[in-house]
Amino acid sequence: MKNATLLIVLGKGAKATDLEQLSSSAREHNLYLNVLILGAMPPIPVFSYGMGGYGGSVIPDHWHEQIDTQNKQLDQNREKMSQYLADQGARGEVHVVSGDTTALMDAVARIALACDRVIFGDDLRDDERLFGDIFGAALFRAPVGVMLNALQSPAALAPKSVFVAWKATIAASRAAHAAMPTLRAADTVTLALFDPVATGPQDGENPGSDVAAWLTHQGCNVDVQQYPSGGGKISSALMQRASENSADLIVMGAYDHSRLRETVFGGTTRSMIEQREHPVLLCH
Repeated sequence: MKNATLLIVLGKGAKATDLEQLSSSAREHNLYLNVLILGAMPPIPVFSYGMGGYGGSVIPDHWHEQIDTQNKQLDQNREKMSQYLADQGARGEVHVVSGDTTALMDAVARIALACDRVIFGDDLRDDERLFGDIFGAALFRAPVGVMLNALQSPAALAPKSVFVAWKATIAASRAAHAAMPTLRAADTVTLALFDPVATGPQDGENPGSDVAAWLTHQGCNVDVQQYPSGGGKISSALMQRASENSADLIVMGAYDHSRLRETVFGGTTRSMIEQREHPVLLCH
């Protein structure tokens, strides 16, 4: 995708070299990199003393010291990344946001409104709960695609082979729309349907043909494939078929079922978010 603005969401442990593959693509495709480093603020340790109406509370001094230390580290990381992008000849800017989880979620959602795509760094996964909250903010509160496992996979940023997991749902359609510049530029787009139901109200009498016609008219080289899941997990079948097609990127809709249901019972979206092998672009 040319002339795009990308939001790169990183954790406080990210390194400047994490942007190496992305900066190369930025030079080649005139991308603008909006790098956001997040620093979750340590919880406030409040100690109480006394009893009843005579009691009180106090915040220990070392908490303030922790905050100051973290902010200094974040600023140092920002300066290093800014210099790295400049040295690489990539256009962009680096920002730092430090605060509680709600503040970080708000920052990601707001900045993503003026970007073409959100890309998450792997280091954010070190804090599973924080990652889930920040990822959810990008997925549910921004009108763009969200990419995982892409920073260390140069082919995912300019894929030659794209695997589109299609279902007749608005989430899948939004994912295809969000990925359209990438699909047009790819050599091959595999439109994959798993256990399709060949009826009008479901996937159509010829499942995938209408979507293939649309993508072909958009200039994509489309190959429609219908796969059986074999009674196993769709996510496992999806990743297996994507590997067989040597796909550089998987494109799919997220949370066709409710987020609560997938959290409790599991599901395709949850499995694809948790896996770290395949670069994936998701939309809700």
